[in-house]
Amino acid sequence: MTQPTQHQKVLIVDFGSQVTQLIARRLREAGVYCEIHPFNKAGEALKAMQPQAIILSGGPNSTTDADSPRVDRAVFDYGAPILGICYGEQLICAELGGKVESGHHAEFGRAEIVITQDSPLFAGVASVGGREPVWMSHGDRVTALPEGFHVIATSEGAPFAAIADETRKIYGVQFHPEVVHTPRGAQLLKNFTHGVAGLTGDWTMAAYRDEQIAKIREQVGDAKVICGLSGGVDSSVAAVLIHEAIGDQLSCVFVDTGLMRKGEADQVTTLFREHYNIPLVHVDASKDFLGELAGISDPETKRKTIGRVFIEVFDREANKIEGAAFLAQGTLYPDVIESVSPTGGPSHVIKSHHNVGGLPDFMKLKLVEPLRELFKDEVRALGRELGLTDAFVGRHPFPGPGLAIRIPGEITPEAVATLQDADAIYLDEIRKAGLYDDIWQAFAVLLPVKTVGVQGDARTYEKVLALRAVTSTDGMTADFYQFPWDVLAKTATRIINEVRGVNRVVYDVTSKPPGTIEWE
Repeated sequence: MTQPTQHQKVLIVDFGSQVTQLIARRLREAGVYCEIHPFNKAGEALKAMQPQAIILSGGPNSTTDADSPRVDRAVFDYGAPILGICYGEQLICAELGGKVESGHHAEFGRAEIVITQDSPLFAGVASVGGREPVWMSHGDRVTALPEGFHVIATSEGAPFAAIADETRKIYGVQFHPEVVHTPRGAQLLKNFTHGVAGLTGDWTMAAYRDEQIAKIREQVGDAKVICGLSGGVDSSVAAVLIHEAIGDQLSCVFVDTGLMRKGEADQVTTLFREHYNIPLVHVDASKDFLGELAGISDPETKRKTIGRVFIEVFDREANKIEGAAFLAQGTLYPDVIESVSPTGGPSHVIKSHHNVGGLPDFMKLKLVEPLRELFKDEVRALGRELGLTDAFVGRHPFPGPGLAIRIPGEITPEAVATLQDADAIYLDEIRKAGLYDDIWQAFAVLLPVKTVGVQGDARTYEKVLALRAVTSTDGMTADFYQFPWDVLAKTATRIINEVRGVNRVVYDVTSKPPGTIEWE
């Protein structure tokens, strides 16, 4: 990644925790630039970044195992303040002369810590003797501290729930301050970055915008850039940012898959052609996509088919633009992190519909990825900085494969039209009720199930439609939205009356546990 040398930086060393990304998000929220690097690349990242502080993440392994992940000794010798979280705390103890044992009382879920000694880590969080709710997730236990360390908090299952060596500014916590289940965890992390490490929080979207414009101009020079618009927030923000940097050297290609939300294709073309005056090629490829998807029911095959057809159509149109040397993509930081997962996680499956980490060999274009250092919420903030309206940048996330993955079973033009109509009614009622911004994501799913019903004097045999809505602060954990029943009832009634092919509507109330798989 390109290093923003003028900013203070924090290195986050990833040991495979499913919530490592949340550490970065909490730091970014506090205005601190940070990067996540796998434990086996920590030494290289240390030299490249020259960070002012280091955080060691949690992870699924045990330091008592001979082959458990370790970190380059240079991390401890570097001299910057260090905070170890869960596995990170245990690693500090194991590496610096303490002791960690397996088989002791494990703690998973909500717990309470008791503050036993004053520490800058707990400033504004709790005082000595105070109790603080936290989220635990550990099976091992620290049983002896390295020289120079002392206990600053305990819990029922962890006598070393938080430890500190104030002289070397090395801290460890057995709980996870990055998750929302630790209510004041964000304050604790800020205490570490701002209080212990002395950072000022100098990273802003205005600064990022200016830096990226300069970088784009330097990278591209006089060459032309093609941007593949999907209609989503990411590619749109990338296109507006690049256009601000190089003007008419940018051309956008919007491949209309026919699998977008109702009316969305018209919204995209209007926004870019009329509002921003950006050169845009609109390709209606709906017949190509629906033809290739005919007869396919497996969701992963759908994803890969859509990705292949998209590349084929896009490449065909891109070849018509003379002098194009660069391809712009809306790659985000989570895509980058997952592509180099230190534990070989499921990102290759999760992200199979994205073109992350490279292009097909036959496309002779170099990449421009101005968003690859940003999380989703930061992209929205950048969009507002660029003048995009809240109505656009605040839209609910939409998956790359579009409605194809919200139609389990075979994709047909009729099924797509039915889902588009139902989904439009659902979102319309949410907006009318003033609930849209309270919900992180809402969508409809056309189930491959038929039920018998009665409408008027006739018996029907039509499909079931599921409605989904979740609340989330980060997209990694989520809970179902507790809809007012009158809104749900009105929505369901409208769908039954106005959408052909549906005679029953159900609401999905499952929740999403911690993890990195994105909602679709």
